[in-house]
Amino acid sequence: MAERPLRFERRMSDAEALMWTIEKDPGLRSSFLQLTLLDRAPDFARFRRRMERAVRVLPRLAQRVVPPPARFAPPEWADDPSFDLDFHVRRLALPAPGTERQLLDLAALVYEDAFDRARPLWQLTIVEGLEGGRAALLTKMHHTITDGVGGVRLSMQFLDLSADAPDPEPVDEPNPAPQRGALDVVTEAAAHNLRRQLGVVQRAAAGVAGMAARPGRARTVAADATETARSLWRQLAVVQAAKSPLWTGRRSLVRRFETLTVNLDEVKRAAKGLGGTVNDLYVAAVAGGAARYHRARGAEVDELRITMPVNIREDRSAGGNAFSFSRLVVSAGIEDPTARFAAAHERLSVAKRERALGLFGSLAGLMNGLPTSVLTRVARQQAETNDFAISNVRAADFDLYIAGAAIEANHPMGPTAGSAFNATAMSYKNRFDVGLNIDTAAVDDPELLRRSIEESFAELIKAGS
Repeated sequence: MAERPLRFERRMSDAEALMWTIEKDPGLRSSFLQLTLLDRAPDFARFRRRMERAVRVLPRLAQRVVPPPARFAPPEWADDPSFDLDFHVRRLALPAPGTERQLLDLAALVYEDAFDRARPLWQLTIVEGLEGGRAALLTKMHHTITDGVGGVRLSMQFLDLSADAPDPEPVDEPNPAPQRGALDVVTEAAAHNLRRQLGVVQRAAAGVAGMAARPGRARTVAADATETARSLWRQLAVVQAAKSPLWTGRRSLVRRFETLTVNLDEVKRAAKGLGGTVNDLYVAAVAGGAARYHRARGAEVDELRITMPVNIREDRSAGGNAFSFSRLVVSAGIEDPTARFAAAHERLSVAKRERALGLFGSLAGLMNGLPTSVLTRVARQQAETNDFAISNVRAADFDLYIAGAAIEANHPMGPTAGSAFNATAMSYKNRFDVGLNIDTAAVDDPELLRRSIEESFAELIKAGS
């Protein structure tokens, strides 16, 4: 497969630094895991060779996080002097009979195990012994390395277009980064902060100069500023509790994984028939399933507040993260699927135009100035206003292989971010695979939630066909 170089910055962005810091509260960990089902066990030696090469192509994989003194600047990445590939690339087998339920329970345990912050923040585990001679790959990564879109690109290092694809050309060992003393670290951190502040001043000066040259523009700028302030208020100044009467205030560190799959062609056809997008149908299906779950438990819920990442990646060569968070209240209790789809379509259309989306990085920089104890408390309070998190990632529409094994399905498990569950979808060929990462303290019947979402999908597909 054609290799697309990825460029990584040496220092975390403000948004990545924020994710890193608030993990002092373990309920706000931002790791994600992808469960990839394979038709057979891959050639482990071949897979290990690919990952050995990947570490050379992408030095970030052999780097650990080094925080600056007193959080003076965002953390930076530095080569791990004791890097051990075999710590990060693992192989194990399920005990008989090797059911998918056993696999999901193992994956949840792997997910719950926090990363060692003294090492690079990723693990790849080949799991053998599934029923029918199948296998799986568990890809666990910290969000500070990359987002979902970047994770798909990173996976290109070990994906093939055929089962017998030859190994790519070897690459040279990267040159080690020069060692720096404590004074160098502090000096560079101070320079980073100075450059950032100068950038703010320059942008402000350019805006003032523009208004002086064109006085009529001042009214437009004032109107834009007012609307931006309102957008920020909608996104950040949420003080109401989460909408669910069943899930509010019930959180833990225990996770249960559930999966479901729907036909992608049917989803596309139904979304078009209902007058919207695949993402509109997806959000309507998950929200409707959550409301169906509530009705089955003897509770009613009309609306639910969700958090959803919005891809803002423009530089296709950049690694790291390029997304912003959007929070919105969606109609969940509308039982008529057509009306529920229309409501989701309207709310999502408004959310895409939120001016606050482009300010996430700047706001993260301001929040990083808060004391850690205050920052984690604020983050926890805001997280508890959300009912669930949802995300949608596109993958390939053609066959892919890992070390001779064909990929059958991909079920991503995104971070719950303090909410009751995370639903993340990935399209692969004609499959729309959904992974549900569920906090069992909030959702005490995870199988019922999965069935409820499946039934919600089915009624929306029927309504749009």
